[in-house]
Amino acid sequence: MKTIDELQEEVIEEFDGFEDWMDKYQLLIDMGNGQQPLDPKYKTAQNLIDGCQSRVWLQADLVDGKVLFKAESDALIVKGIVALLIRVLSGHTPNAILNANLYFIDRIGLSEHLSPTRSNGLLAMVKQMRRYALAFEAKLAEENA
Repeated sequence: MKTIDELQEEVIEEFDGFEDWMDKYQLLIDMGNGQQPLDPKYKTAQNLIDGCQSRVWLQADLVDGKVLFKAESDALIVKGIVALLIRVLSGHTPNAILNANLYFIDRIGLSEHLSPTRSNGLLAMVKQMRRYALAFEAKLAEENA
């Protein structure tokens, strides 16, 4: 399994292949479209992320000590952004997620090319993923106590 930083480097490399931001947006849209649709049973108010202009549902499960994320959005670009976050963070331990420095967001130029509302949504998604990781870390500590 690759580390979070190795996965970030892969993403940076993919985006470096494109000069034009329209192409980068298309890559994001393709990533979003390539994602498995979220099971309708997870499209609940509880899984909706606050702070996103479009609707984003995020489901997290702890499997064998690793956090597995699934998500879906009703907006194409946002769906791509959440697909990127899942690619980098899903399948890692809660501790690794909590300690990750998500530098790829700036390195691919995402933060500067998103509208303020989308940037807020991106931050809200990252915060929610970290919240899940924190909750799972506490659960694991409790089980091991």
